[in-house]
Amino acid sequence: MDSIQTPDDAATFLPDELEQRLGEQLRALRIRAELDQVQLAALAGVGLSAVKSLESGKGSTLKTLVRVVRALGCTSWLDALAPQVSVSPLQLMRASAAAEHPRQRVSRSRRPPSGD
Repeated sequence: MDSIQTPDDAATFLPDELEQRLGEQLRALRIRAELDQVQLAALAGVGLSAVKSLESGKGSTLKTLVRVVRALGCTSWLDALAPQVSVSPLQLMRASAAAEHPRQRVSRSRRPPSGD
């Protein structure tokens, strides 16, 4: 099972809590794959400290996360993080119409200041 396990209220977690949960899941996947941290770092082409940081929930770069996830064979995680965005034909038509005929501001004549 290589899906991200998050509760329904994941949006209420603080970023640090989500990083901790993600790190725990990455660690579990690594152990299930019977790899130690050194082996995973070598497979992913990242440093040992990067793997340790990810697993401990201290964060890392997006590039490191992608490399580790790929090395663990869990690329479906990446699809879950960045799903394909679709655009409706109506939205495309509106966007092209807006590009062809940009909106213009209505100019108002300026009144001279009153000499009260």
